[in-house]
Amino acid sequence: MDAARTASPVPLLDVARGNQPLMDAIMQAIRRVCESGWFVLGPEVQQIEESMAELHGARHGIGCASGSDALLLSLMACDIGPGDEVLVPSFTFFATASCITRLGATPVWVDIDPVTCNICPEAAAAAMTPATKAIIPVHLFGQAAEMTALCDIAASFGVRVIEDCAQAHGAAYYGSPVGGIGDIGCFSFYPTKNLGGFGDAGMIVTNNDELAQKLRLLRVHGMHPRYYHQLIGINSRLDAIQAAVLNVKFPRLALWTAQRQANAASYHRLFEQAGLTRWLTLPATADGRRHVWNQYTLRIPDGHRDSLRARLMDAKVGSEIYYPLALHEQACFRHLGYGRANLPHTLQATNEVLHLPIFPELTQPEQQVVVDRIADYAAGIGAIPRRQPLAA
Repeated sequence: MDAARTASPVPLLDVARGNQPLMDAIMQAIRRVCESGWFVLGPEVQQIEESMAELHGARHGIGCASGSDALLLSLMACDIGPGDEVLVPSFTFFATASCITRLGATPVWVDIDPVTCNICPEAAAAAMTPATKAIIPVHLFGQAAEMTALCDIAASFGVRVIEDCAQAHGAAYYGSPVGGIGDIGCFSFYPTKNLGGFGDAGMIVTNNDELAQKLRLLRVHGMHPRYYHQLIGINSRLDAIQAAVLNVKFPRLALWTAQRQANAASYHRLFEQAGLTRWLTLPATADGRRHVWNQYTLRIPDGHRDSLRARLMDAKVGSEIYYPLALHEQACFRHLGYGRANLPHTLQATNEVLHLPIFPELTQPEQQVVVDRIADYAAGIGAIPRRQPLAA
């Protein structure tokens, strides 16, 4: 019998599998924090700030409470407010746009490149108006957006570039690390990210000394010195326990990235060997990119995505759809007046994308199970020839 058919279920994610080898070191680090009594900011936070800034080519790292707050604080530091517009892809996680509306500004939805699913520079240029104050490129699924074109557009209009790097720890664009290319880079340490903590946590990096100083004020109620408030900020500090966990994990990020890249290459090979590339579309890496594979994104044609996912679920193979409904179609944003036809590449992506397990500890037999189940489905609908059973 085919070994893949008798394999255990394959999870979409297995955070515990990644954490387990580090648990002794993590618990020791948490104990040090508990014994120190320094639970908010402090030396553990400073260490991860310096590590993230160095990795991403920035002079400053500013820890905060979450990736969502990193985006919000960045817009606050850029004085974004009522009457302002911010260009943003509609094909992204909600936090990329909610930070805009929370400040009274208006998100302007921009269509995506159909190959990379990142914001399209040509569409961004066409969406610029005198009210535009910033562009938020999202380095979606671990691959950098087209930063040269986007930064050129921003410079010509005099607007800020705030990079959403929540899924792109360690990614690069023609050798330049993401986060340090635009004015500000925003990271999330949610447990499922490539570098994840034990809860919510975030980071901002920048090469702009003035913005860094302002961001440090904004995350602590605009307070300096104590009880003297220079700005109206928020409470969004990175706690020391999360930082301690991240400091244990940070040295392993390069290895985990290499394992994700190896898993992506393995998927490519297995899908080609199974003849599935004549039916589905594999994720592409654009020129000059260091892809860190937060997600492995298939495009499933002809309306088969949802039924394939249901078949995988029945086979206990994990998968997910990032994202089934674009932001411009969400109920809370419908008042902005965008129709389904306004962003055709975004609409197509929401109907076709399917994401497979790609976490670092994923095994080759598990990947084979994933590909075999997809091949079974494709053969069942006649998209590829049905495989011959193994001889007895």
